[in-house]
Amino acid sequence: MGTVGPELPGPFAVGRYAKALRDELRKRARVLLIGEVTGLRRSKVQAYFELRDGEGAVPCAIWLTDLEKAGLPEGGLRDGAEVVIAGGPDYYPGGGQASPSFAFRTTYVRLAGEGDLLARLEALRKQLRAEGLFELQKQLARPLLPKTIGVVTAESGAARRDLIAGLERRGWAGTVVWAFAPVQDRHAAPAISAAIQDLAARPEIEAIVVTRGGGSLADLWAFCDETLCRTVAMLRVPVISAIGHERDETLIDDVAAVACSTPTHAAEAAVPLDCLAARSGLRRAVAALRSAGERAVGAPGVDTAAHRHAARLSRSTAASLERRRTTLRQAAAMLRAHDPERTLERGYALAETLDGDPVTSAAEARAADRINLRFADGRIRARAERAAES
Repeated sequence: MGTVGPELPGPFAVGRYAKALRDELRKRARVLLIGEVTGLRRSKVQAYFELRDGEGAVPCAIWLTDLEKAGLPEGGLRDGAEVVIAGGPDYYPGGGQASPSFAFRTTYVRLAGEGDLLARLEALRKQLRAEGLFELQKQLARPLLPKTIGVVTAESGAARRDLIAGLERRGWAGTVVWAFAPVQDRHAAPAISAAIQDLAARPEIEAIVVTRGGGSLADLWAFCDETLCRTVAMLRVPVISAIGHERDETLIDDVAAVACSTPTHAAEAAVPLDCLAARSGLRRAVAALRSAGERAVGAPGVDTAAHRHAARLSRSTAASLERRRTTLRQAAAMLRAHDPERTLERGYALAETLDGDPVTSAAEARAADRINLRFADGRIRARAERAAES
């Protein structure tokens, strides 16, 4: 008894199905693709490579005869090259001794031009803007005077020297943590992304500068990498980009907290406070305060008129204080003259309720029944009784 399977057409011979699959794929429309070449290798008759971008990849194959017709410069088709290819999906059915394979059958290839890269860049820019990734870094607070900044750049090059010179001109005496990375090849974007993340993981880093010199859009393409730009957008540390020259625009500029036209401008953005100018202003303020203090106390060498004025002011202040003391002494004497205690000292007594309230009439005393009589040297208890009438 055979095994019962799902109710589907077939079973078909696998070879027949493989050929039908090949025929269906070959019916699909021919298209142009743009991406980066990786894993290039050659056989006697074909070249194989993958075409990649930040979202995916397809395996490609081109006959060497078609590659020669493309007229690329020597070494033009290489790992890391941005190319435009034409073709469509194809499938090799294989056989009893051969493995099947899928490939994008390439019939034409050329190096990507500025226009191709700009179109691809604009598509990425539109996508990241729609996701709100352009605003995240710009909402981060940047310190006015950071103690430690991180810098991602090439170990040798003008960008590093220009950044150092810019920081020195501001008189900044903080610490730079360098994270050197390639800035132009197929490995650049992952290396830059890793360097940025390593710096951001250090708690003392308060801002990160990413910089390199100018070049064509193809030279700067690593800084348009989608994965790199998403990494920058999500960081907790503000990132300052200074890629290329003023006319250059890369995608990292859009997602960074600040985009600068040169490494010198990046130094100003990383350390907003001009330390040299601040120190100069502080010195001027100290000098002004010292001069004012010397004039106030009549230091040697100050104007004699100012000195006489200070002496008159001191005498006037002393006279005013003496008048106030005299007024206070007179007021105190008047208060003592009206003090009830002075009356008791002369032999009088004060009548009070047991709670200490004054008793001011005989009726109040009879109503209270018991009262206190307060003398200068103490109190005694008394009972109020009506006096006999004569």
